[in-house]
Amino acid sequence: MKTLEQWFTEYGASHQNKTNQRIHKVAVPGIYFSIVGLIWCLPSFRFSGVDIEWLWLILMPVLFFYYGLSRKVFTIMSLFTLACVIGIEILFQLNINILSLSLGLFIALWILQFIGHKIEGKKPSFFEDLQFLLIGPAWVFAFFIPLSDSK
Repeated sequence: MKTLEQWFTEYGASHQNKTNQRIHKVAVPGIYFSIVGLIWCLPSFRFSGVDIEWLWLILMPVLFFYYGLSRKVFTIMSLFTLACVIGIEILFQLNINILSLSLGLFIALWILQFIGHKIEGKKPSFFEDLQFLLIGPAWVFAFFIPLSDSK
């Protein structure tokens, strides 16, 4: 498994342009939030008499991936994930249509991301490895909170 520094170095190679970096600092957390919202909209199901929420079924392996990178990344991403879930719950209580909001954000922010990569002149990293979709949020947070020795 790659180290956090290796992931950040590879991801950062296609994110050198300052405009693209600024776009990513907004769009990547927003996309993460929108994905949490989309998953939140999936109906729960019963298994052996227990209600199972897709949100946690999907997010637990994601958080486990972050734990494998570092405890600091795991902590930051767990807190951010919790903030996303709480935010979605609050919006739901305010009668906001979570599906429409999440889908709209997802589409708009991905368009913004592709504009950033057009400016950068490089393809998004996830075209090479889908795990970069999970690295992006940690890479963005590393601009604000030191997550590794090299960043």
